[in-house]
Amino acid sequence: MKPIAMRDAYGQALAELGDEREDVIVLDADVSNSTRTIHFARRHPDRFFNLGIAEANMISIAAGLSTCGFVPFINTFAFLATLRAADPVNSLVAYNELNVKVVGSYGGLSDSYDGASHQSINDIAVMRSLPNMTVVVPADEMGVRAAVKAVADFPGPVYLRVSRAEVPDLPDHSGTFEIGKARLLRSGSDVTLVATGITVHRALCAASELSQAGIDAEVLEMHTIKPLDSELLLSSVARTGAVVAVEEHSIIGGLGSAVAEALAPALPTRMAFVGIRDTFAESGDYESLLCKYGLAVSDITSAAKKLVDGSGNYDIQR
Repeated sequence: MKPIAMRDAYGQALAELGDEREDVIVLDADVSNSTRTIHFARRHPDRFFNLGIAEANMISIAAGLSTCGFVPFINTFAFLATLRAADPVNSLVAYNELNVKVVGSYGGLSDSYDGASHQSINDIAVMRSLPNMTVVVPADEMGVRAAVKAVADFPGPVYLRVSRAEVPDLPDHSGTFEIGKARLLRSGSDVTLVATGITVHRALCAASELSQAGIDAEVLEMHTIKPLDSELLLSSVARTGAVVAVEEHSIIGGLGSAVAEALAPALPTRMAFVGIRDTFAESGDYESLLCKYGLAVSDITSAAKKLVDGSGNYDIQR
């Protein structure tokens, strides 16, 4: 069965959330067909507001509405939500701990053909640096659907990153999606692969390939970047003694940085970073860009093998 795009799963889940909760309202910056909030708009037109191409104003309006008991979900492309609208997100939403949900669509390189100006490779770094901001990055259709409800129930500011892409479903969604709690997807003893978003499936594929080379890889899905599940991370790395962080984001300031910050004071560990180096990407086919900028399955297996045999040299600059 062909997977549906994560943005479609988000739009459907948001519309269904509107059925259940009358306090949920949705604001969009004139891109509802792209963010798929159009599903909510059609089902709940009285609670949907198109603010036009005025992202900062949209954040300010959502901030005010949140003080009246509403739960606003604001929607635009990830780079616009976290760069163009960064001032009111910081000074109004984060500073005042308002119950606003900032949804960055087309995360990572998934807006591939629009090039570097529309790709979002530093949004996680921006949002996780804001005090009071929670950062959530689901990895597949079911993860997106579960995250929408979890984010709505979670008090305070949340940044939810959504990909445009179609991603294969991950195994075992029987448990509860709990913000701040990672998922152990595969047990291993030689190296920990900790991944987020669309790279989780690639990490699982890498683990399968590594097993054929005699390397037993553990895989963690870190769907919450902040607060990071340090407890599960530390217990995993204590067993394996090596960790590879995998993310569709710059390796400066994202998941890898968060993992390193957690490990450094508690359990210094051999570590590799798989992600976009200190560079902008370009326009092109999505899968081709992922491979060109270091996110192929082979990039993960290579990093893990070098860690295990001690031959790695991991300069984070390009």
